[in-house]
Formats: sequence, structure tokens, C-alpha cells
Amino acid sequence: MSSPSSVGSVSLRADRTRAVSSSSSAIRRAVSDGLATAFLLAIVVGSGVMGGRLSHGDMAFTLLVNSLASGAGLIALIVAFGRVSGAHLNPIVTLAEASRGAFPWREVPAYVLAQTAGAVAGVAAAHAMFGRGLFSVSNHARPGLALVFSESVAAFGLIVVIRGASRLGIPAVAASVGSYIAAGYWFTSSTSFANPAVTIARSLTDTFAGIRPIDVPGFLLGEAAGGVAAIAYLRWLQGPDHDGTER
Repeated sequence: MSSPSSVGSVSLRADRTRAVSSSSSAIRRAVSDGLATAFLLAIVVGSGVMGGRLSHGDMAFTLLVNSLASGAGLIALIVAFGRVSGAHLNPIVTLAEASRGAFPWREVPAYVLAQTAGAVAGVAAAHAMFGRGLFSVSNHARPGLALVFSESVAAFGLIVVIRGASRLGIPAVAASVGSYIAAGYWFTSSTSFANPAVTIARSLTDTFAGIRPIDVPGFLLGEAAGGVAAIAYLRWLQGPDHDGTER
């Protein structure tokens, strides 16, 4: 028979193995979400550059190209990465998922870091594909309270759309998010960034998709406000008897 001490040693080793495995899985998920975010920024920035070149500066055509490519890209990325990382691609989405108990809070910092780093890497990739320097500080002015409010509306709508579509599975989320963001390019004055990682990274591209660094704090504030409001609204919608788990 095994002694109590040997049994305890085996149990301790098993616990350590599970902890290491869990940590390794969390890292893989975060890295995957960072990679997906990198592809998203490559799509957003690259399609803006291509649209501008093909249209010779026609802003409406460039915006059309940019919105269609971004929407289609989001659909593909969410389908491809949804079962790997959850395809958050956005710190606000990660926080919203954690707030409802669908995502562990301990993984939030790694996801946010990976999303931001991935977004910056995606800008560099887009620039490299079009023969530009890896980074260029944006001069694209996006000032004013109207655009800040626009970002709060965009972020609020995004979280509500994701939550509503999530009941129908990943394909429904992909189609809904892609469609919503493509529409957001046109119905919001800010062209619906709705994503802090995207906003920060787009300050590093002096292209159609860019935003001046001085305008970034306002966008971040609007996005945060919209995200918090959406979380509060969805909690209220669940009613006072909601036990904190998804129905």
C-alpha cells in the first residue's frame, strides 16, 4: 500500500501539472487572440491604403472599400479563431465577457496585452506589404465631442450585438459583428473604431485609417463609456433574479 506521504506527493505533482497545463493553455489563447487582432489591423489599414490608391483620393470609394474589407475580415477571423481564443480582438469585449463570468479575470491582462501588441504588429505588417515604413505617426484629425460620443455609441452597440448573437453560436456572432462594424463605418461620424487596441494602433499609421495621437484619449474615453454602459444595460436586462450565469 502507498504511504500517506507518497499519495500526497503524487497529488501535489498532479496539481502542479494541471496548473502548468492551464497556464500554457491561457498563453496559447492570448497569443491566438493577439494574432487575430494583428490580422484585423492589417485588413483595416491595408484596405484603406489600397482603396486610396485605386480611387486616387476619392474618400467615399475608399470608405466603401475599407468598410467592406473590415466587415468581411471580421467574419472570417471570428469563424477561424472563435473556438481557439473566443475571437475577442478587443479589450472591451474581453472585459464584457469577464464581467458576466464567461471569461476568467486572471486571463484579462494577457488578452489585453496580446490584443494591443497584435494590433500594433498588424499596422507594421500592412505598411510592409505596401512598401511603407513600419510605423508613421498619424496626422488624420478626428477631434471633437461628437466623435467621442460616436465611439461610445459604436462600442455600446457592439457589445449588445455580440451578446445577442452569442446565443446562436459563432457563425451568428461572426456575421453579426462583421455586418455591424461595416455599417458602423457609415452611420457613425467616427467610422466606428469601437476598440481601444485598434485606436491605439491606428495612431501609428499616417494613412486613411489613422487617427492623430492627440485624438486617441477622447476615443478611448468614448469606447470605455460605451462598453460600461452596455454591460450595465445587459445586467439590467437580465433582471434582479439573474444568478450571474448565462442563460
